Formats: sequence, structure tokens, C-alpha cells
Amino acid sequence: MDIALDTPVQYLKGVGPKISSLLAKKDIHHVVDALHWFPRTYEDRKSATAIQDLMPGQLASFVGRVALYREIPMGRTVRRIHEIIFKDETGRISAKWFRVPFRNYFSNFKPGALVRVTGEIKTYRGATEIHHPDLRLLDENGIDPTEDADAGLLPIYSETEGLNQKLIRKIIGHVLSTTAQNLQETVPDWILKKYNLPGLKESLLKVHQPGEDDPLKWQEFRDPHQRRLIFEEFFWLELLIARSRAGISLEDGPAMKAKGTLSQALRKALPFSLTDGQEKCLSEITGDLLKPHPMHRLVQGDVGCGKTIVAFLLAALVIDNGFQAAIMAPTEILAEQHFLKAKELFEPLGIKIGFLSGGKKEKETLVTKKEIENGNFQLIVGTHALIQDDVLFKNLGLVVIDEQHRFGVKQRSQLKQKGLSPHFLVMTATPIPRTLAMTVYGDLDFSVIREMPKGRLPITTRTVYENKRSVVYNFIREQLERGRQAYVIYPLVEETEKLDLKNATDMAQILEVELAPFKVGLLHGRLKSDEKEDLMKKFKAGEIKVLVSTTVVEVGVDVPNATLMLIEHAERFGLAQLHQLRGRVGRGQHKSYCILLAGRAVSDEGKERLKVMTMTQDGFKIAEEDLRLRGPGEFLGTRQSGLPGFKLANLVRDVETLVEARQAAFEVLEKDPDLKEPRNHLIHEAITLNRKPALLFASIG
Repeated sequence: MDIALDTPVQYLKGVGPKISSLLAKKDIHHVVDALHWFPRTYEDRKSATAIQDLMPGQLASFVGRVALYREIPMGRTVRRIHEIIFKDETGRISAKWFRVPFRNYFSNFKPGALVRVTGEIKTYRGATEIHHPDLRLLDENGIDPTEDADAGLLPIYSETEGLNQKLIRKIIGHVLSTTAQNLQETVPDWILKKYNLPGLKESLLKVHQPGEDDPLKWQEFRDPHQRRLIFEEFFWLELLIARSRAGISLEDGPAMKAKGTLSQALRKALPFSLTDGQEKCLSEITGDLLKPHPMHRLVQGDVGCGKTIVAFLLAALVIDNGFQAAIMAPTEILAEQHFLKAKELFEPLGIKIGFLSGGKKEKETLVTKKEIENGNFQLIVGTHALIQDDVLFKNLGLVVIDEQHRFGVKQRSQLKQKGLSPHFLVMTATPIPRTLAMTVYGDLDFSVIREMPKGRLPITTRTVYENKRSVVYNFIREQLERGRQAYVIYPLVEETEKLDLKNATDMAQILEVELAPFKVGLLHGRLKSDEKEDLMKKFKAGEIKVLVSTTVVEVGVDVPNATLMLIEHAERFGLAQLHQLRGRVGRGQHKSYCILLAGRAVSDEGKERLKVMTMTQDGFKIAEEDLRLRGPGEFLGTRQSGLPGFKLANLVRDVETLVEARQAAFEVLEKDPDLKEPRNHLIHEAITLNRKPALLFASIG
């Protein structure tokens, strides 16, 4: 009997309420979800590698006996590393888990048990290891009693307690046998032919049941059937992006003329000349502002390249045209810094500036909102408080969103929901690799500022370990004695039992003693707005010589006399965050330094991040490495960024397929913007009915 794809999995043969509740933990609710629950890897049961022949970077499968299981404490925390030592006739290897797959998982693997182990081989402190491998108990003949003894290449799915591989494969096999034969295609035939892609039915069957095929090809996701499903995930995303871009071009935007009185006056007030990169960026954006539809543009520029001045000059052009401009920043510290700089530049020119944030007093906030509504404030700077429902603008013409990756995509559209269609300028000092930008910011035009202001000196970056702490303190003192200032950054505000890490509060007291008589200040996110402002003023004025802080100083803080950045537990930070923190120094005329002080136990990945930081200051190279090491979801934060949760596609691994899918999507709308051609009827129906393609085209009677 055929089953409809929107049938709840509970009604599948052999499932029922209990197992369906387990499937729900894996986000499997309907039959279609089971079809798109793709294997995370494949295991070749007919081959095994001797332990002595395992090579780092290799995806390998070997058979060994459990020699030892133990839990290794992680400092003073409640967390544990779970380790199993496996042995065969050729040697031993350590398998480690930094999180438990599910409760009682390790009780199945007692000393002496024969186990097939599958996973990626790594090195840690010179030793060969395997992390989070897939384990299968074997009988004394080396056979998994729950599997077909003759099975070759088997799909391996992510598990949860109560759902083993045999049960998962049984459920998916049942779904395939009752639905796949009747699956209708989801991608137009002309696209499949042009990009040499197999059909949906064939691809789903092969991905779940590869048979005796080439194991390495499947494990590396290079099989044409995997590519076809990856292409489809990218294609539908890129089609939505293409339609979004087309929709923007149809809206009516604020009408601008190339007036330049205020912007010319502002240029003359600047104590420096713009770089060629800033001039090019300004030219591109000004061209957008003069068009009849709203601008949607992303400006990427490394830390300290001068994006803020570009934003101020554009705000001046918008104000020249009788509109209001708003600049929104992710933190109060950064918003306040923008506000103070804007006051310094704009108020002598007769422009009224407002500031709005959640940290202001209620009475003051009400007055500010009234002034925004009646148009008295021509430039408004603030945090996300600017997009609250009760904030009304008289004539908003430009919105500048600084450090966009800190805001969600939905927040970016909230101003439009108020009935406004201003020009949008998104700025980020986190250079975004092209592949990621094509998905997250695909509806935006791009400008890049690669040049740094003249006179910027390179920052010397070094990684040191705990045994060199006294040397580091001596170096800080030397810098202070020369009249310089320093930042010292910690991952935590206060001590916690869960993490054995140094914290800002305790270390500020220690540094007061170590670096006496130089004054030490403590800055963190829990301080009140006026306390933060007072601390930053004192640090900028040189009254405070050492600023101990958490990552609240990551963006925007500008103190040219600060020449030293010490980051404790640097291995705990991502590359983008380390790069942002380093960008707080090197902003003046003196030589600057960044010291990455690592903890005692640093993972291979942590060491690789620190190595990247010491080798380059190019934010774009660092971003590419960050994406490679952490993956796209972690790079921007999937939940906040609006990055789609791909089932099979990977932005790093599948970049060539992404480019092809984007070409196909944009070609569809360029040649057939209304989707009226018969060859695009599948796409037209999916978009018109606003349904998931898989549910729409794979429906079974």
C-alpha cells in the first residue's frame, strides 16, 4: 500500500507512539522527513584497517577489542571526556567522546568486547586518536548479529537512545518501498539535463541503499546521487534569494538627488583623506541611493578599514535630501561610540542627533522617541531599541546596520513591517567568505573595503602557554612604562564550577597587584550603561592603563594608545572573535602586539586556530579558515543568521554545486520572471502554493 508523504511517522508499520516520540527528537515527524533523514556517513563492512596503519585525516574502519574504558575529568568542571582504548594485533588507539551520544551508551562496550569502529582519524599531542566514532558490537566471528552478514556498504545515521541503526534502516526501508516508486520530480527536467543530475526517485533510493558501490566516494559525498540532492537544497534557497532581489527592484524607495552640501562640509571636517577603497565604496552606494528602488547593500571591510566614516558620509547625503538616517549597532558600547563620534562631526554642522538604547532612563527615552517621530532628530544612533514597535520615524531614508551578523534576519525586516521602505546598508567587520555570503546575504549587493588607512602598522601576534605567564606580565609592564595601555580579555566574568577557566573579576584583582602602580579597570556586560561609559572614558583618557574585560570590547572600541591585547584561554575563542579582539589595537602610531595565552589542554583544532592568527592579519583569509574549521552553522550562528538548516548540503564541501544551483535559480527568473513557461510549472506551483517542494511534488494518493 502506498503512503502519502505527509503521513505522520507514528502510523508507519512497526513505529507507533513510543518510537515516533524518539523520531521527533531527530525532527522526524512525517514520512517525508524520514526520506530526507540522510546518512551522515557510510561503513564498508567488508574492509578493515589494522590499527598500526591508521593515518590522520583518514575516514577509516577497523576492528578492535576494548582494552579499557574510563572517564577523564576536565579540570574542576562537571564535564568528562569518555575514552575507550581499542587494541588489535598491531597496536592500540584511543577513542574519545566529548559528549555522550545518549545515556548508558558506554555500558555496552565492556573490556574484551569485539567492536567495529568507524570515524575520522586525528592526532592530539603527537598521538593518533579517533573522536566520536561509530561503534558496532561484533560476535566472536567478527559479525554484527543485528545486520546482514553479506552487507557491503551500509548507511550510518545519527542516533538517539532507543533508536539503533538496524531500526532506523528498517523504518527508512519501509518508507522507500511504499513511497519512492511513485515520487514525482521536484526539479524541472531542463535543469536536470543541463547540470547532468539524476532523478529524485533514483537519488533517494541510492543514498539510503548504496549497495556494493565505492565506499570512499560515498563517504566523501562525491556520488552523483548525493550531488543531485545537495543541488536541490541549494537550488530552492537560491531561487528564494533571486525572487527577493527581483522584489526589491520593484519597490518604491526614498527619492534622492545628488545633493552634497552637508556631505562636502563633513568631508572638509575630517582630519584625514579617504582611502581609494572608501571612495569606491561611497561611489557604489551613492549610485544606489539615486535609483528609484530601495538599496540593499552589504559593506564588508576588515577591522579598522573606515566603514563608519563611509556610513556618516552617506547619512549626510540622505539628510541633505530631507530624510532621517538611523545607525543601529549590536551593543551599547559600540552604539555609544558611534553616537559620540557622530556628535563630534555633525553637531558643528547644525545636525541634531538622537541616541536610543535599552539602558537609558524611561523619561529620557520617551523624549527621544517623540523627537524622532516629529523629525527633530535627523540622525538617530542606537541599539536594537530602534526597531521597537513604539519607535516611529517621520521620514526615514537610510538604515545602517553595523555588525549585521549580530542581528537576526527577521530584525533586519522589522522596519519594513512598519510600512517603511528605506535604503538599507549592512556593515560587517567580519569578512564573509563568498560561499556563505551567497546564501545568507544573497539578496544584497556587495561592496568591499580592502585597504587600511595609511600609516597602520602590522600587529605582531604570538601564541604562548601558561608556563610563560610571568614573561607576559613583564612585557605588559614594559609597554605600560613606555606610556602605552593594554587590554586583557577573559572568556568569563566570574568563576564557575562548570568551567575551569580564569575569569575577568578574579584576574582584575590579581593584575592590580602584578602591575602596580598602574591602574586596572574591569569592564563587562553586567555593568550599567553609565558605568561602562565612565570606564571607557577613563581608559580612553589614559586614567586607566589596563582594561580587563570580557568580549564586550570585541567591536567598536577605539583607543589609539592601547598597543597590547592579551587574550587568556585564547583557544576558547573562534577565529572571527580573535580577529575582532586583535583589531582593538594597532589603531595608533605605535607598534602593537597581540598575545594569545593558551590553556593547558588545547585541542588540535584550537592549536590550528591559534596558528592561523599568528600567520595572517587578512580578515578574509581568516574568515575562510574559520568557515572551514567550524562549518557554516557555527560561523554565523544558524539560529541568529537565518542560515538554512541543510539536510545534506555543506557550504564548505559543496561549493561547486552551490555555484551551479545559484546559476540555475537566477537563470530561471531572468528568462521567465513570472514563471509562466510550461517548463517551469513545477517551480510556479511550489511558489504559488507556498509549500515545501518535497511535499508538493512527491504526494502519493
